[in-house]
Amino acid sequence: MPEPFIPKRPVVTAYPKMPQAFAEGEAIAEYLKSKGLNTPCGSLYDEELRKRVKAGEFDMLITVGGDGSVLRAGHLCAPSGVPILGVNLGRLGFLIQIDRKEWRGYFEKLFNGEAWIENRMMLHADHVRAGELAGSWNALNEVVVGRGQLLRPVRLTASVDGRELTSYVADGLIASTATGSTAYALAAGGPILPPELRNILLVPIAPHLSVDRAVVLSEGSSVTIKINGENTVISVDGQPATPLMEDDLINVRAADVTAQFVRFGDPGYFYRNLTAHMNENSLGLPR
Repeated sequence: MPEPFIPKRPVVTAYPKMPQAFAEGEAIAEYLKSKGLNTPCGSLYDEELRKRVKAGEFDMLITVGGDGSVLRAGHLCAPSGVPILGVNLGRLGFLIQIDRKEWRGYFEKLFNGEAWIENRMMLHADHVRAGELAGSWNALNEVVVGRGQLLRPVRLTASVDGRELTSYVADGLIASTATGSTAYALAAGGPILPPELRNILLVPIAPHLSVDRAVVLSEGSSVTIKINGENTVISVDGQPATPLMEDDLINVRAADVTAQFVRFGDPGYFYRNLTAHMNENSLGLPR
């Protein structure tokens, strides 16, 4: 089993668009205070709290919300190496082990030394225009290069480690982490990867007369996506899109920072969690 993890300086954050998240966050903070820990609680988007996280003031961030909250927390915490513990108030919760009704039991396990840290690869994407850096992002789930508002496919060329792989005529191309393989990449027909893998997954979106299969790159490989037309944008982890121009390049590689998550039980939790979600989604489908 991995080395146990017991936090000494936690902070609680809540997703501001979920009123119940603040109530749950305050209850968690009160619980932690009963354990002798002076734990602040605030909005995930509170600038003062974010500065304290970035300064390394805390050794664990608890976020109350859904998978989207965990993604935002990952962007905030990864550069400072702060582990994240999610409490799920959302719908899916692929990234979260703990439901709102269960956190007290899990927190008892946490302070009994039954938790461990899971490291997940992030991606780094550079937007290059005419040889100049036009933008940079880190992604926990995926980098998507796709069509803008016009309902017509985009033309892209993907190269791996400097060698051309293939060209796509499609709605877009997803460069995903193993974490993101259960997100947009899964919806686009990609495979599910174990979370510990450090490979980039390429998944085309609605390809037309193009390679229609996902490709898993070797660990350490990078991909360059060349834009061969107009009406193309880039979106990172579902954030607002940035317009791209013809001949722009998007260079994607493993990021220098890693997202860390507090986990419970053996590493097989991922498959149990996954199966539960898949079975839950299938309940509403016609048989």
